Amino acid sequence: MQAAVLQARGVSRAFFGVPALCAVDLTLHAGEVHALMGQNGAGKSTLIKVLTGVLAPDAGELQLDGRRVRPQSPADAQALGISTVYQEVNLCPNLSVAENIGAGRYPRHGAAGLWRIHWPHVHQQARAALARLGLDIDVTQRLGGLPVALQQMVAIARALAVSSRVLILDEPTSSLDEDEVRRLFATLRRLRDEGLAILLVTHFLDQVYAISDRITVLRNGAGVGEFPVAELPAPALVRAMVGRELVAAPPATKPVDRQDTVPALQAQGLGRRGLLRPVDLLLRRGEVLGVAGLLGAGRTELARLLFGAERADSGTVHLAGQVVRLTSPLQALRAGLALCPEERKVDGILGELSVCENIVLALQAQRGLFAFVRPAEQAELAQRLVATLGIKTADIHTPVALLSGGNQQKVVLARWLATTPSVLILDEPTRGIDVAAKQEVMAHVQDLARGGMAVLFISSEIDEVVRLADRIVVLRDRRKVGELPGGSSEGAVFHMIAAGS
Repeated sequence: MQAAVLQARGVSRAFFGVPALCAVDLTLHAGEVHALMGQNGAGKSTLIKVLTGVLAPDAGELQLDGRRVRPQSPADAQALGISTVYQEVNLCPNLSVAENIGAGRYPRHGAAGLWRIHWPHVHQQARAALARLGLDIDVTQRLGGLPVALQQMVAIARALAVSSRVLILDEPTSSLDEDEVRRLFATLRRLRDEGLAILLVTHFLDQVYAISDRITVLRNGAGVGEFPVAELPAPALVRAMVGRELVAAPPATKPVDRQDTVPALQAQGLGRRGLLRPVDLLLRRGEVLGVAGLLGAGRTELARLLFGAERADSGTVHLAGQVVRLTSPLQALRAGLALCPEERKVDGILGELSVCENIVLALQAQRGLFAFVRPAEQAELAQRLVATLGIKTADIHTPVALLSGGNQQKVVLARWLATTPSVLILDEPTRGIDVAAKQEVMAHVQDLARGGMAVLFISSEIDEVVRLADRIVVLRDRRKVGELPGGSSEGAVFHMIAAGS
């Protein structure tokens, strides 16, 4: 084991009197990948914010190379050699690759170095930073034109461009497919071999065992322990995270044949040029219809077309047997549809509003401008849904930005359940959620279907789709390539994707 680079000792932090971290210890060594694991709300994000100067600890200390440090901001932490890459790529898509890598520290030339940005030097530094990751791309091209995987690599290159000793990666693979994950991990192994200390936060257990050397587990804000990977098999890791044996959600009970019932939703030839080829879809009450496909297959595009967030240029949609033309989400909402979007940060939460305010937003829009949801009704509704979904929050008036990612996801789900929809579209509802929270969400989806709701369940996790779905629609290259019955295997889904029919 190489020398300790960064150490947290007895770090504690509370929000509004509610402890988020309780005397947590963490040690990162040079030349290792260290996984930080825990359920949503366990304190992982808070600990990262303390390490990177976003938050000051209430108690405890940080040591860098044995010397006590107290970063006052992310810039201060970066100057110390602690860099972070977050789950959502926090770069500027309208700027070039080089501009993003050098932003805030552009080399200049002229009198006293204050005249102009030295663009040849900017481009040279960007190419050098990318070369360290094994990338050779045009640094003058616009970042927004690159695939998400490359944008993630540019974010890592930016983080490493300032002599970093520690690299913190927060859910770096949540938007990547399997090949992109393999390429990222090859890069991380190379950086580890160069002596970098890497802290990896992820919810994917198989990835932890593929790349990590040691694991620190948090639960309810406290440290459970630090373990070499070889000494903590996956079942033991899950027990450490949740504090109990985890019972998997049972396979979905397949519904009886309902051929004679009127479908809750039916799409015929629904599509839009350049977005999704015409698709036929049928969804009945009390049914979970799974949508499976690789990244770029058209899953989110289908959800947005059904919800009126994108306008179809072909096909028709029937709700309860009636033809409807949905040209906006508001129309879809008032017609009884609900959509939990894939990108909760962009399309879901309003961080500065409270949990309660976020939950009642869609209900207020559904009722209209003048039919106000009374404060007492808001509070009762929010309290009930917080309890039903197990949302961890100090109270319903806490700003939703202070919640963990998984609890924010549950708030978005609560918002749409408040509208009592007849058709619920879930686009990646378990993305970025820990193992126990995934089981809770999937069990709740089953309960909604048993209660008569029609659920369209979209997920990149094929095992989730085959476990939950009564039928499975398979997409590839933005078109429907087939349909499988409930109970089909993951292999059958992947075979259909590969065969294209």
